[in-house]
Amino acid sequence: MNRHRRRHRVAMALCAATALSALAACGGETDSTRLTWYINPDGGGSDPNGKGQAQIARECTEAAGGEYSLEVQLLPNSASDQRQQLIRRLAAQDPGVDLMSIDPVFIAEFAQAGYLAPVPGDMVEVFTEDRVDAAITSSEWDGELVTVPFWANTQLLWYRKSVAEAAGIDPEQGVTWDQLIEAAESEDVTIGVQANRYEGYTVWINALIAGAGGEILVNPGPAVEDIELGLDTDAGRKAAEVIRSVSDSGVGGPSMGTSDETAALNLFQDPNTSGFLVNWPYVWAAFPANGVEFIDDIGAAPYPATTEDGSSAPPYGGISLGVGVAGEHPDLAYQAAECITNQEHQVLYMTGTGNPASRAAVFDDQAVIDQFPMADLIRESLDNAVPRPQTQYYGDLSTGLQREFSPPSSVTEDTPAQASELIIDVLRGEALL
Repeated sequence: MNRHRRRHRVAMALCAATALSALAACGGETDSTRLTWYINPDGGGSDPNGKGQAQIARECTEAAGGEYSLEVQLLPNSASDQRQQLIRRLAAQDPGVDLMSIDPVFIAEFAQAGYLAPVPGDMVEVFTEDRVDAAITSSEWDGELVTVPFWANTQLLWYRKSVAEAAGIDPEQGVTWDQLIEAAESEDVTIGVQANRYEGYTVWINALIAGAGGEILVNPGPAVEDIELGLDTDAGRKAAEVIRSVSDSGVGGPSMGTSDETAALNLFQDPNTSGFLVNWPYVWAAFPANGVEFIDDIGAAPYPATTEDGSSAPPYGGISLGVGVAGEHPDLAYQAAECITNQEHQVLYMTGTGNPASRAAVFDDQAVIDQFPMADLIRESLDNAVPRPQTQYYGDLSTGLQREFSPPSSVTEDTPAQASELIIDVLRGEALL
């Protein structure tokens, strides 16, 4: 029996010994401490009877035995809008922000501003045990765990087996972007990418640079004058070359410059031009839901390398849980975070939403394997995943990248240097985005 149920039974026993009029105040949800969890959209919505995070909230409330109840509030769809809504509440010291589902790229900013309640020292091991390295790294700031790894994410290369065979490549053995572009051209098919002027484009740029052995942010500071970027390098120029090549060859599709995850998925689902796609594992569930008839011809492979001597460096995404520093019950919030991220709920969340777990052991669960035949590949890709730059200035950095690399057809070997100059000028207050 866990400690929450023991406390609940003791409370009910005491309640039974009191006057009848006191019974209404004992044991029920109305007497429990209410915690508000701001969640990112995952298909379950904020409906108390919904799936995903809403379902986990219900189950953790039940498991708490009256100690706390979790109420979910739905954040906007886009990561930038989620940041804006959260940061307004946090800056106002809103005590109603107990738990937050945070995109990893905003963790440094929230932590540096002092918006996150410290992770209890005796819970650090609990929150890092069995987690993939990228999930832990993305949940840290300044050498300390400041958030709780919840679910992790990474991209795979999805491909038509018949197309790859006809082109003479074996994606499962690893391919480079140059090989992929050549194969798509030879078979007159497309490569679904994300190159709209939004966060997904930064994800691609970062993966390309990392796949060439480089990094966007060499030194994160924290002082502005100490920030050093790695854009104007061979790795940065190779990334620019790949983007321009995908654009010039036409394999990125007719609307590459406005393509996001959904548009790229739709491009791949077109049986007349379908060839290759880089996207998150959620697409595996989307194929049958969208009526794709060639599912048996779809394979999954490691993310493409940027150079022949480079290795696959898939993007890292996902969500971590933050506890608001102004919340009145941080101890209960971290207790809830422990429940939310336990093995059972990570399996439930992955099978229910298609979002991969941050716990490595989840990928050995039979229910996960049955739903994701490529579970081992997802875990391997998470092991190799490279997070986006961790800096409290991430918003300016990402926006600067998107501006200078857009549209893809305008990218040249000079673009990385231009992006670097713009970002540094913005951080120094010498330019505006």
